[in-house]
Amino acid sequence: MIYQEKPWLKLYDPRVDEHVSVKYESLYDFLESAVNRFGDKPAFTFYGKVFSFNETKLMVDRLAGALHNEGLKKGDRVAIMLPNCPQYVFTLFAIFRLGGIAVQVNPMYVEREIAYVLDDSGAKFMVALDAFYPKVKKVQSDTVLKKVIVVCFGAERKELAEGDHYFDEIIQGEREIPLIEIEPHEDVAVLQYTGGTTGVPKGVMLTHYNLLANFNQVCDFTYNTCEQIPDSFKMITVLPMLHVYGLSSVALCGIREGANQIILPRFEVKEIIETIKREKPFIFAGVPTMYFALNSQPELLKDCDLKELWYVGSGGAPLPVEQAKTFEKITGATLRDGYGLSEAAPTIAFNPPFVPRKYGSIGIPVQSTVVRIVRETEDGAFVDVPVGEAGELIVKGPQVMKGFWNRPKDTEDVLKDGWLFTGDFAKMDEEGYLYILDRMKDMIIASGYNVYPREIEEVLYQMEGVEEAIVIGVLDDYRGETVKAFIKPIEGYTLSIEEILQYAKDNLAPYKAPKEVEILSELPKSSVGKLLRRVLRDQELAKVKA
Repeated sequence: MIYQEKPWLKLYDPRVDEHVSVKYESLYDFLESAVNRFGDKPAFTFYGKVFSFNETKLMVDRLAGALHNEGLKKGDRVAIMLPNCPQYVFTLFAIFRLGGIAVQVNPMYVEREIAYVLDDSGAKFMVALDAFYPKVKKVQSDTVLKKVIVVCFGAERKELAEGDHYFDEIIQGEREIPLIEIEPHEDVAVLQYTGGTTGVPKGVMLTHYNLLANFNQVCDFTYNTCEQIPDSFKMITVLPMLHVYGLSSVALCGIREGANQIILPRFEVKEIIETIKREKPFIFAGVPTMYFALNSQPELLKDCDLKELWYVGSGGAPLPVEQAKTFEKITGATLRDGYGLSEAAPTIAFNPPFVPRKYGSIGIPVQSTVVRIVRETEDGAFVDVPVGEAGELIVKGPQVMKGFWNRPKDTEDVLKDGWLFTGDFAKMDEEGYLYILDRMKDMIIASGYNVYPREIEEVLYQMEGVEEAIVIGVLDDYRGETVKAFIKPIEGYTLSIEEILQYAKDNLAPYKAPKEVEILSELPKSSVGKLLRRVLRDQELAKVKA
């Protein structure tokens, strides 16, 4: 069995141990360690306002004292509904210090979705941006939410309801903070709600240890082979912290390495490019759609000196090979793909600087992580498939979640004998490199053939003028399902449906080639920029039912 051989370990640099080392008792203990190491060095820069590591701890402790004074106890849930900003970090670690559980709430949520997460998590406290305050108050009576703390960046302030406070007012003064014992392997630190791609959103329970292990895995892979990290190490934190990729693989990694994190609340091409040119970051991490957007403005992008960056990474969604090649051709940088999911805090594998990059591969498993590619037998057992063949990717490691919040049956469905069943089709080559083929639930069965949407999307990305592509299966009376492609053209390009259909016909087997094409000005995305097949699939099903 190839997983027992762990072929990927042969690729590890001698400076990277097989097993990750976690030296901290809790996430707050980790912050204190970073503060002791980096002191007055800048930790976060937000539109000209700089917070050192010492100042960060001061803000965290003041908020922790205020929350304790308001009645927050160990195990209580605190919802956070903020864009990227230093207050996000202050809130997280204040919650961690008191043994509370941070509940990630997407700022893009409408009232119904906010109410669902608040009700499902049982959050009694919430920290929210002032712009979201009216939506929160509208649904508060349907939840157990007791108190809202409001973050405001503007000069104009609205009157808050009785019992609610503005963030900068509640942290005035120092208060006594009790010593809370944390059991890192058992105590949940974050409830990360899934996107609901397979049903209603579920709260992924990530313990202190899950997060501690995972950002250390990512840091060791990324930095252990770096000969010299500059004293003025900067990184751009634009990936949303509300998603565990942005939180763990960027923000927490930045704290461990003593980086000055240039925080941006949203991704905007011109602002990103200007920030890179001005700040000269050491690394940059994004999601594929960020690179699509950068690729669509090559004249601006080529002015960035990205080839000097130590690491440029992509994650959160599949990275089309053609888009990676385009980015590298324009910038001279090497773009390295990775893979994870919320249930694994999130990173399972990626392409570290010390291994040759293979286009299309998500890289190799991180430390202390074992992966298998399996298929289910007729009697319900799972057996490993031969090297190079497709099967379901399953994983075991210290970053794997404790389970789903209040959903034991859902937990049992994906956690079996310590293995996390990812629901992704994958394959592994002889060296241990992993390749994601597609989501199992996204696979199209057309005339009895298995069709992987991602394979078709990869071909469509090679067509000149295509910026984004989504492929789904739609119901077909004769074939069962047929392939439909949705295309967003690059601005300034004119593509016709006939051209796209012919291109696909010329480059794909007949059963894979789309039979329908729709050209859209925008394709649906999640808050972290992940293209959402399910939205278009639901729309197509609604048309059939209508």
